[in-house]
Amino acid sequence: MITEETRESFARLAERVRQEKAGRWLVLTHDNPDPDALASAMILTRVLRAAFHQKVTTAYGGIIGRAENREMFKGLRLRFSHIRHLSMKRYQRFALVDSQPRSGNNQLPARVVPDVVIDHHPLRAVTQAGPFFDIRPKYGATATILAEYLLASGVRSTHAIATALIYAIRSETQDFAREYTGPDKAIYDQFFPQADHRLLARIQSPRLPLTYFSNLHDALENLETVDTLILTHLGPVEQPDIVPEIADLLLRLEGKTWSLCTGQYNDRLYLSIRTTNTRADAGALMHRLLGRRGKGGGHGMIAGGWIDISKLPGEGDRRKLQRELGLRLARELKKNPEKMTRIGLAAPPPAEPAK
Repeated sequence: MITEETRESFARLAERVRQEKAGRWLVLTHDNPDPDALASAMILTRVLRAAFHQKVTTAYGGIIGRAENREMFKGLRLRFSHIRHLSMKRYQRFALVDSQPRSGNNQLPARVVPDVVIDHHPLRAVTQAGPFFDIRPKYGATATILAEYLLASGVRSTHAIATALIYAIRSETQDFAREYTGPDKAIYDQFFPQADHRLLARIQSPRLPLTYFSNLHDALENLETVDTLILTHLGPVEQPDIVPEIADLLLRLEGKTWSLCTGQYNDRLYLSIRTTNTRADAGALMHRLLGRRGKGGGHGMIAGGWIDISKLPGEGDRRKLQRELGLRLARELKKNPEKMTRIGLAAPPPAEPAK
């Protein structure tokens, strides 16, 4: 399926690529890339190479931390470079996928105006200063947009691309339970037969490190709630992806429609908000929660961000900030923070013997 919007956008992209001077491309994802970012970068790289005969390097910043994402990266044998190993001087043309300039979640230097930006998060004002951008907040996944570009280019897909795309759409929309449109489902159905389903099964059920269970234990030990809000605060974690993973998990608790998880990674405090409210604007809520202290954004039902805590060296100060953010979120949601209570996970009483 190729929408008319994509036909027009791809034609503009093709014209721009062919008119511009030759030069090596850097296709960059957001930091700590998730499946949507990885799949999007894969597809744009293939289009640039196969359709336009460009030289392209694909890169990311941060780490690939979540077990499913590591399994995807390894199983698909993705040839991505880490930004720390690259010199920006080698590249003349830049593309951002699943991210936007100066959003605080990618390693594109502020002085660089990217040639191409493709994303499904709300349009940022600075993005509009660039020569080409395709921003579709109604789409469930950025990879869906890029898959339409692939179809429009006439370039053949691969089993790896199809597998990455299917997992990206599944994870981004939680198997079509959250924020998706007709194009997401149409692309999913079209590429599904080409995917490696044995590899998909491995990606979705990877072996988990002991640290995952340690973080989960920490999260459950620090549960707090008020009304329909559930939240928890983690101390130092080994990888920031555990924060949104815990936020997703908390939202499954009966009677809860909002969740927040925070966690410390190096000199940043990461936050993730989730909701089941389809009319919510979690991204705007995250902006209000962070104020000028951090960077963040999101969609209607999911949002993430971070705050620099390098000037808060003491663990007590960092924990105080986490608690303050939880109380502020409660106030933003019109819930009385004074009624915030801890949740104790007591063992269930022993079952009575059968008579």
